Amino acid sequence: MRKDARLNREKLLEAARALFAERGLDVPLSEVARRAGVSIGTLYNRFPDRTALSLAVYAEHTEAVVRSAERALEMADAWAGFTYFLERLCLLQAADKGFNEYCASGLAELVPGEELRRGYTLMGELVAAAQRAGALRADFVTEDLAFVTWSVARTIEATAGVAPEAWRRHLALMCDGLRRSAATPLPAPPLRPEQAASIVHCAADRGEAPGAVG
Repeated sequence: MRKDARLNREKLLEAARALFAERGLDVPLSEVARRAGVSIGTLYNRFPDRTALSLAVYAEHTEAVVRSAERALEMADAWAGFTYFLERLCLLQAADKGFNEYCASGLAELVPGEELRRGYTLMGELVAAAQRAGALRADFVTEDLAFVTWSVARTIEATAGVAPEAWRRHLALMCDGLRRSAATPLPAPPLRPEQAASIVHCAADRGEAPGAVG
């Protein structure tokens, strides 16, 4: 990539990062181009659609999620590691309106294969470690983490302007409900991996969060 092309790409990412964080993923792409000081044609030459731009903007966030999972697995207390990971993920969502929508929309499932596989593997290891320690309910599966992400995303969205820390209470209530000591039989089986993938991909195609109401 030529130097000027690289510079334009970085300016577009910087502009999109700031606008997405403040206003969410629906910001007009023409506005992103204006803030970056380039034409809309230049934007589309670098990023063919909003999804491609979003994936590029949040690549660093994806890496941060993976690093948080790695640190969580290093903790001596498996339950502390599991809840630490959930808190770090939710902190990223709460700090960035666009990333919160990104997580809820299913776009994260479109991350290039190796990074997604790494993150999914680490999350599975966190779940297994917490279960081996006798802290996490035995019927919890990795796919259930999606319900945590989606529900916290909606809480952040609904309360950000009034009580920006409310998501912490929501997460704490959910974590207490996930403890093995609190477990009661569940009324339905977990989602199979292919079912979870289908749900998030359909939601991403529609541009909405899985389970959204209204």
